[in-house]
Amino acid sequence: MKKFLAILIIIFLGINNTFAQGDISDTSPNGLRADVYSEYFPPKNVVVYSKNSRGINVIDPTPTTAKKNVNFPGLRGTNQLVIYTGVNGKRTGTNEFGAEAIVRGNTVVALSGADSLIPEDGVVISGHGSAKNWINKNIIIGTKIYINKDSNTITAYTTSESYIYGAKECLNEVQEVMNYYKEHYPDYDTKKVDESIKASENCIKKAEKHKEQVKEFSQLAIEYANKALFLAVPYKDSELKGVWLRPTCKTREDVVYVVSKLADAGINNIFLETYYHGMTIFPSKTMVKYGFIEQNPLFNDLDVLKIFVEEAHKRNIKVNVWFETFYVGNKKPESNKKSILAINPSWANLTKKEYESEKPCSCAAEHNGYFLDPSNPEVQTFLMQLACEMIYDYGIDGINMDYIRYPQAGIPRTAGGEIGAWGYTTCAREEFKSIYGIDPVELVPTDNCWQAWNDFRRGKVTAFVRRLSKVCRSNKVTLTAVIFPNKYSALENKHQDWEVWTANDYIDGFTPLFLTCDPVTAADMMRGVIRYKNTKTKLYAGLFVAFMNGSESDLIRQIHEIRKLNIDGFSIFDYAHFQDKYMNALKECITTKPVQVKKKKKVKKVRKVKNKGKK
Repeated sequence: MKKFLAILIIIFLGINNTFAQGDISDTSPNGLRADVYSEYFPPKNVVVYSKNSRGINVIDPTPTTAKKNVNFPGLRGTNQLVIYTGVNGKRTGTNEFGAEAIVRGNTVVALSGADSLIPEDGVVISGHGSAKNWINKNIIIGTKIYINKDSNTITAYTTSESYIYGAKECLNEVQEVMNYYKEHYPDYDTKKVDESIKASENCIKKAEKHKEQVKEFSQLAIEYANKALFLAVPYKDSELKGVWLRPTCKTREDVVYVVSKLADAGINNIFLETYYHGMTIFPSKTMVKYGFIEQNPLFNDLDVLKIFVEEAHKRNIKVNVWFETFYVGNKKPESNKKSILAINPSWANLTKKEYESEKPCSCAAEHNGYFLDPSNPEVQTFLMQLACEMIYDYGIDGINMDYIRYPQAGIPRTAGGEIGAWGYTTCAREEFKSIYGIDPVELVPTDNCWQAWNDFRRGKVTAFVRRLSKVCRSNKVTLTAVIFPNKYSALENKHQDWEVWTANDYIDGFTPLFLTCDPVTAADMMRGVIRYKNTKTKLYAGLFVAFMNGSESDLIRQIHEIRKLNIDGFSIFDYAHFQDKYMNALKECITTKPVQVKKKKKVKKVRKVKNKGKK
């Protein structure tokens, strides 16, 4: 009998252990895999450094199950911790104000920031606010995850195995990166990379041997592996290396400091925020002509644009004007009687709900910001004149159009959806009615003219791009645009038809922002843009790692994905978050041009012949 019981116990433990390791074919009815439900049983020789639990707010949120009034991207609310299993889509759909951990099996394999890809054999843990802080504090690559759906809790175990796993993953990734460049770059030099790899391998061996110091040796191994990664991605001469920059300079010396620092970091393009929140950083004749604020008061008596262009050009850096096209900031127009919408309230974009309003209305989904109406010809003329002033008077190298779109303007599918439907201004309605014989206010998505109304609004944005393109081309000024990578979302929610811009060659380049720290997610979004753009249109990936306070290695990994996809360059968002740690990582190799060592000419040795005398 005792022998029989012992056999049963062994079988039971074996089943439990199998369950803990996970069976990739076993999926629960709601999409959560069995292996991430199962409890984690650390082996006896494994040290558990931390075990922390937290309540789960919701698994796979939907408009029905999400907390009331949660209208944020991904249906993740304030301070919520959400689990995404992939049953509602392959991405989380979240924004940049959170943190995410990607779990395969029951192990965290990557840390991200937003809109992560959900693995088929795992889940994504996503948190905002206090939940984001919990993720950042308790989860690293290699952490074991246990989700208990009965108590609706998640438990994260960080063990000695976690640290070794993380170190080995870093090292494996470096070796893959190095092998890629060995294959594609004939003159690729691996000497420095090999040295750091060897140091990392030695530390991993020590971590495995000395369990009492596993954390210290593993972290040292990761440091060496990251050093190798920084060295593994080589310099590329033809690549745009940029940064978006909102100036705060008060003197020429301030500008010199910023530009010199960027030049030292290998940056060759600045996207300088020049017209933003409805004001300019230079004394504008156009603004004066219309009676608007001549210059942002932060820069009175200093022509910041002029100085930036002069100092940047001295250092072979190009200056692209970062231009907030149809956005005029989130201050109430009445707060300054010379603001654009205080003087011309009829220029404001309006929602369907407030189409009769004589006052501008703000967009809650856009930080309560105010937008200009793209269908208003006076608006387009003003913006064109302002852009031309910068082109003709300042010798800029490019214009980077931001907010070249409507605010949130999707289909009002639910009651109260009129709040988020934009473009219902008197100017737009009258023109549309003169063409189609119906006021768009009367339209619903099932009407025959609904698509015409969408095309009308998209066409107004495109018309401005086309007009500015002609001026830029004739003056040899590069025209780029910040776009939303998902073309369908851009069309439906922002009336931004960038596929038409590239198909008709109105644009020189796109600078989409990829709001993630995860290289796999970023690469997937990059491919989405590549799929629909004209090959003549350049693609400069907007990297958000610095803004999200990701790691330096996250930034390098994304640049490696850019190289693999043969993308034309990258730009960092933004200078205020572009810390020295990121600059130093880039300078290791990516932005530092190798010193060309001149080969010594071989001198032919002249053989001396002994004089044997006359014959």
